[in-house]
Amino acid sequence: MRMEVKVGFWIGALALLILMLWLLSGILLPFAAAFALGYLLDPIADRLQRAGLNRLGATILILVVFVLTFVLLLVVLLPILGNQVAGFLENLPRYVARLRALLAEQGGGFFTRVVGPLAERFGLDSNIAASDLQGSVSDVVAEGAKWLGGVLKSLWTGGQALIGLFSLLVITPVVAFYILLDWDKMVRSVDSWTPLDHRETVRELAREIDAALSGFLRGQSLVCLFLGIWYGLGLTLIGLNFGLLIGIISGFISFIPYVGSLTGLILAAGVAIVQGWPDLWLVGLVLLVIGTGQFLEGNILTPKLVGDSVGLHPVWLMLALLAFGSLFGFTGLILAVPIAAAIGVLMRFGLRNYLKSPLYLGKRAKGAGPAELGRMAPQQSLAPPRDERETG
Repeated sequence: MRMEVKVGFWIGALALLILMLWLLSGILLPFAAAFALGYLLDPIADRLQRAGLNRLGATILILVVFVLTFVLLLVVLLPILGNQVAGFLENLPRYVARLRALLAEQGGGFFTRVVGPLAERFGLDSNIAASDLQGSVSDVVAEGAKWLGGVLKSLWTGGQALIGLFSLLVITPVVAFYILLDWDKMVRSVDSWTPLDHRETVRELAREIDAALSGFLRGQSLVCLFLGIWYGLGLTLIGLNFGLLIGIISGFISFIPYVGSLTGLILAAGVAIVQGWPDLWLVGLVLLVIGTGQFLEGNILTPKLVGDSVGLHPVWLMLALLAFGSLFGFTGLILAVPIAAAIGVLMRFGLRNYLKSPLYLGKRAKGAGPAELGRMAPQQSLAPPRDERETG
């Protein structure tokens, strides 16, 4: 088969896959969640099998424990979070009005002292520049609060969201049961379909993708769980209004680099300023809780739980999340990390082969064998540096 035919086949297969995802994005959420759940729980099932249980018994035990734990957390947390969401939405206009008033009262002198000299250097009226900047900041606060309120309200009251939640609670466990039960059979079947001439290469790529995914999904899930508990309990214990809600939201979105901590810091600091003004001790406690969580995440949790095998740069991860979320909604957010990891592995594989090819080596490649081509290729790591991988 000519190379053009091979490339055309895989491009067509990729286009067909994207088209199917786009057409079925409205119903794929519980199935995508079930596949993710099956992938995450498969190592536990394998360990239980090695301990003496058969696959069916291990699958039933895992899913029963998982469902009972999830239902227990739902029964305990749902009423509390429901009250906090309702209270937060009800008090959000008052918080925004108070922040704007404090900005107008306390920020005038600051803007005049800081913006005035800078404006004069550029030949602008310092009073006008300060007032314009103050008004712009105030408008940004108002628009940001309005957007956040709209998002929370749509999530809380939207019929589509309720349908999606119902499908997640009912369909996902059933599909996850069958996926976890037949996971090894599915892997063997897919492996048997691989062309014989390329089977070892495909297996090696699959192992690299699995290493990247397992490092990120399993490790980062534990990191998000810890941060949600840490932020939620910490902000609640210091007496912050809606602390549990803010902490859980921050922990849940901490899989996006820096977004979770910044969201928690902005929300918690805004509530703390309004709640504790004119005393700023509550703001200091908020900074202590968020800062401690970030220190534990960056220096202990991520290096130990996520490790060096991720291979997902934060910028690449955020781009994938935004792109797939925009195209396929919440289903795209679930699929973004696996697809981003797979694309990263394939790109590094392609780069490795390019650096050993005559296209890169040019005249030096003439008459050289495979071993000599490997020695002539640049001996450099194609994975992200250690410090960058640990931030993923």
